[in-house]
Formats: sequence, structure tokens, C-alpha cells
Amino acid sequence: MLNLDYNTQQPDVILKEYGRNIQKLVTYIVKIEDREERNRFAYNLIELMRQINPNTRDSQDTQNKLWDDLYIMSKFSLDVDSPYPMPEKESIGKKPKPMAYTNHEISFRHYGRNVELLIEKIFETEDPEEHYGGLVSIGRLMKTLYLTWNKDSVQDEIILKHLEKLAKRDIDPEMRERLIKENALDLPRKDRKNIPVPKANKKKKKR
Repeated sequence: MLNLDYNTQQPDVILKEYGRNIQKLVTYIVKIEDREERNRFAYNLIELMRQINPNTRDSQDTQNKLWDDLYIMSKFSLDVDSPYPMPEKESIGKKPKPMAYTNHEISFRHYGRNVELLIEKIFETEDPEEHYGGLVSIGRLMKTLYLTWNKDSVQDEIILKHLEKLAKRDIDPEMRERLIKENALDLPRKDRKNIPVPKANKKKKKR
């Protein structure tokens, strides 16, 4: 009667993506006494591991990962002259720290958080002309975003009110009057053409 070697009777494969044969080779290399020969076998095995995963790019990060995997499969007992240090055993399988979600509430979602940050920078500007130019630029941007997601037209007064709300301060009265009087927030024709028109949900007529 044949003695069949079942996988269920063998030790578990540490990294299943490489298979049991690679695991056996790693176990064999660990037991090689001659260091020079052990190094040669380890480097040949790294190349074999790379060929098993052809989609991996030949980069420094990829090589580092392959050596880390080799050390993991050896249960951190492989002693070779590797180009990368052995990873810390405690770091393997360690869950990453959860990312903290921002608690910042956006007043107008169609403008986004970046617009608010730009407005903060504009109000930090001390030079009057630079400040006015910043208001014109951000006002036109807000107008474009507003028209993208809302109605076909909007009064400059509404955009300025939104700007003041986002800035949490009032625009200088003289500068505000100048913005309105000069129609500074009017969009050039080329910009108007580039504004996508939201598609209306047409109701199907019943036959």
C-alpha cells in the first residue's frame, strides 16, 4: 500500500501565495550550514519568488517585500547577507491605526473645503489690490461652481453673501461696492460655455 502524503498532515503554509514547494525550499535553505552557499540559494529563491508573481514590478519596494516574505516564511530564522534588514516580528500582521475623520462641517457642499481654505488665505492678504484681485478670482470660481450644480443664473450679491459666510467676516464695504459696481464677478464668455449644464430628469409620458 502506498504512503500518500496529504497536505492536511503537513505543516501549514505560512504565505499561501507562494505555495508549499517554496515553503519547503525556505526550510531547506535555513538548514544549509555553509553561509556562502546559503546566500546563493536565498538569492536564487528570491528570483524564483519574483517569477511566481509576474505582475510585481521590478522596483526597490518589490525587492524589499520579497525579502520580507522570505524572512517571514523562515519564521525569522534565516541568517543571510540580505540587502534589506530583517523586519521586526512584532510589526507583521499589526493592524494600521484608524484614520481620523475630519469633523469640519462644510457650509456649502458645491463649493467644497478647498474654496474655504482659499478664502482664508485671501483675507490674510494685507495689500488692498491683491485682496481685491483674490476676491474677484474666488468669487468667479464660486460662481462657476454654483452654476454647475444649481440654477442657470445667480446674482453677484448671493455669491458675495456666501463668500462672507465662508470667511466668517464681512467684506470691506467700499471693496464690496466696487465689486458690484464693476461687475467684477461676471464670467468671460469662454468660461460660460465651459460650464456643464445639469441634465433635468425628464418624466416619461404615459402612453
